[in-house]
Amino acid sequence: MSPLPSLYISHGSPMTALAPGQVGLRLAELARALPRPRAIVVASAHWLARTPLVGAAARPQTIHDFGGFPQALFDIRYPAPGDPALARRVAGLLDAAGLAPRLDPTRGLDHGVWVPLRLLYPDADIPVVPLSIQPDGGPAHQFALGRALAPLRDDGVLLVGSGSITHNLHDWRGGTDAAEAPYVRPFTGWIEQRLAGDDVDALLDYRRQAPFATRAHPTDEHLLPLFFAMGAAGGAQLGARRIDAGVDMGFLAMDIYRFDGAQAQSAAA
Repeated sequence: MSPLPSLYISHGSPMTALAPGQVGLRLAELARALPRPRAIVVASAHWLARTPLVGAAARPQTIHDFGGFPQALFDIRYPAPGDPALARRVAGLLDAAGLAPRLDPTRGLDHGVWVPLRLLYPDADIPVVPLSIQPDGGPAHQFALGRALAPLRDDGVLLVGSGSITHNLHDWRGGTDAAEAPYVRPFTGWIEQRLAGDDVDALLDYRRQAPFATRAHPTDEHLLPLFFAMGAAGGAQLGARRIDAGVDMGFLAMDIYRFDGAQAQSAAA
């Protein structure tokens, strides 16, 4: 069996769970195109910690980590099982890489996890292990997290970074028909070009090099899972493929990326 790709998913607003739109269609298509994973590890922009924390609950709860939304959103549950044995293996790989992880036996699934997984695998029958990101470590640290876990792809584990390719909530105007923000296309286009060229150094330095970086991401946390997914590609060749899922509310680009590593390059040769 070929290794699974790693994924970066722009999960959008919590309301994506009720109105999936284009991203829902793209994720359903992606699920049909992928071999069924035996388990999923998700690094979410909504679990921030100073050191890597690995969710080891056998039955992780659905976390509704938001407010001001319709009750129907709070009624949703994503009852996927956990995988404590896999969580221990994740922690072991991170420890071997010198990243000092800790297990969290009670952590549930925040909306950065369950919103996209509900669109990928609505039956909630694949075990899920959540993983925190460390905003103080910057892009290179998240890349190292993904690189440490890359061997899991050979064992049927889907590695997912969940964030948003653009994320500036100051631009939210409370509607879905807002004009597209002028920074969205230049920034996402720069990311796409650098990923296609396997220019990891430039991507890790995106704050200085990308156009409109601080407008697209006033803070890092929603782009950091991209670097986790890049690291999980496992080699110098990322094998990046962009999946266009539109732009929500004029400022949330919903790009999805799959990273097949050197396998995609070989297949195209």
